[in-house]
Amino acid sequence: MARPESSGRATHSGDQRYLTGAASLADRLKSLPLYPLPQHAVSRLTHRVTRSRRKWLRRALTRWFIRRFGVDMGEALEPDPDAYPDFNSFFTRALKPGARPMPEDDDALCCPADGAVSALGHLHDQRIIQAKGQDYSLVDLLGGSADRAAPFLDGAFATIYLSPANYHRVHMPAGGTLREMVHIPGRLFSVGRHTVRTVPRLFARNERVACLFDTSAGPMAMVLVGAINVGSIETTWAGEVTPPRGRALHARRYDTNPVQLERGEEMGRFNMGSTVILLFPPATVTWKRELDADVPVRLHQALGTLRPGA
Repeated sequence: MARPESSGRATHSGDQRYLTGAASLADRLKSLPLYPLPQHAVSRLTHRVTRSRRKWLRRALTRWFIRRFGVDMGEALEPDPDAYPDFNSFFTRALKPGARPMPEDDDALCCPADGAVSALGHLHDQRIIQAKGQDYSLVDLLGGSADRAAPFLDGAFATIYLSPANYHRVHMPAGGTLREMVHIPGRLFSVGRHTVRTVPRLFARNERVACLFDTSAGPMAMVLVGAINVGSIETTWAGEVTPPRGRALHARRYDTNPVQLERGEEMGRFNMGSTVILLFPPATVTWKRELDADVPVRLHQALGTLRPGA
């Protein structure tokens, strides 16, 4: 789950922005143990431990975590670490009202979470950049459906990595109506720098929840990607979506039971941390020039401009 400190350079063109530099031997050696590791069993154990209400365990985990990652409890709606009944409640803590102000521009595309840009830009047909020399298929990311992927071919994407220290609720970058939610089972590789550089098709291999919305600018996809130690992924309308047992993809349509969410409204959360991938159709998004790979971002920060009705 944790990402090492930045190393290497980032490429920044008008088209795509991502980390350059070949994967090092150290990156490969750190990634190798993840292949045989029982990733789901480890994550189920994390799920259990982080929900334990044993006071000594909850207090030890919470206090260690605050020291280790420099968590600013002054931003939390409940600033007292001892007020949370378990570690997961602390980890998914709410922010004080106004802690992340919305942009004044109504057409601004909001960042969905605190974190850092992992990659950002425009797709080449259906290929999404992961890192230098690594990409993956839009169709694979969205569960193998060419119909789901079609609106986003040659479109825009942004990949946001959430570190352990970040706020772990995910919010809407634009207002929208939920059309479909798809749970796609998979592996649970770490999403740290070493795995992003070395594990082929990482984001299309890990377990994930793809949420497809209709917005004023057309379709929008938000893909919440799981990782090792991510105990579960939740949405505000369905509750805990993962971790179910079984390997079958599960899709649910919301045509007759629409879920409408406003820009900036909470849509889900990671119980532990991972990655959010945003997808938009062609000619709908202009990304901010100052954004680049590994640049820190904050919830509700303007990532670019969304063109209504494009």
